Amino acid sequence: MVTVLDNRDEAAKLRLRHPEKAHRPDTAASPPKPDWIRVRAPVGRGFEETRKIARSNKLVTVCEEAGCPNIGECWDKKHATFMIMGGICTRACSFCNVATGMPHALDESEPESVGRAVAKMGLNHVVITSVDRDDLADGGAEHFVRTIRAIRAAAPGTTIEILTPDFLRKPGALERVVEARPDVFNHNLETVPSKYLTVRPGARYFHSIRLLQQVKELDPTIFTKSGIMVGLGEERNEVLQLMDDLRSADVDFLTIGQYLQPTRKHHPVVRYVTPDEFKSFETVAMAKGFLVVSASPLTRSSHHAGEDFERLKAARLARLRAA
Repeated sequence: MVTVLDNRDEAAKLRLRHPEKAHRPDTAASPPKPDWIRVRAPVGRGFEETRKIARSNKLVTVCEEAGCPNIGECWDKKHATFMIMGGICTRACSFCNVATGMPHALDESEPESVGRAVAKMGLNHVVITSVDRDDLADGGAEHFVRTIRAIRAAAPGTTIEILTPDFLRKPGALERVVEARPDVFNHNLETVPSKYLTVRPGARYFHSIRLLQQVKELDPTIFTKSGIMVGLGEERNEVLQLMDDLRSADVDFLTIGQYLQPTRKHHPVVRYVTPDEFKSFETVAMAKGFLVVSASPLTRSSHHAGEDFERLKAARLARLRAA
């Protein structure tokens, strides 16, 4: 089974993590977890060193905030996904374990702190994500730009992957981020369009598709990436149509993982998708033209991101040679 450690300080533990969900009735209990969803508990020297670096630089990681089941494996290898702009999101998606509320003011020293942490960890590839910041005029675009630049200054050999919000109703925000030229631009669709009202109500499916398409129009050299969860009640044909929508936007990389319910206030798991079904999704997605596909019960957007970036480069080169 998945083990999630609550590493927040004692004051944070006393605060209600999801006040916007507190008065909702409990959802149906998820089915018992099958044998194929198993991870080892977070232990080891690498895990402790990664946590120490994050704490000493006062950084937030999505690994902890979202309760990622792969935290033990990734942190032991000194891989972490940094979540900039604080740990409070302005949206309340029913699948997400990140706290919702009015965020604090931006920490202007955060980009440099991230750069120092990346250099100290000696990362070849880093993933930077954020909460949604609908309260900011640019949705946090300039903070992404400053963070990318700080990493390039502190660790010039590190490749950078960003996992961004949708910058909904923030004109010019996307263009500003693309100008900073991250190596990989990731924006997750999360689920099929029929589930948006219950799973991702603050977002718009076709806006997200268009955002990914615009990245390629602005800079075709940047790899684009998107991911979804399954087990939320979607139909197989809906997932296949989503693949076609992403390919129409020239997205390079698709991730598909199993949704896991954080609490009874969150969307329930409708079913656990079998490993064979994940393998089938991978086979179909590759046939549709994605350069790289990662589909498994424990696949997450940033899991094995460094290795996957190398796969992306190799796949693009092979395709160009074959053309």
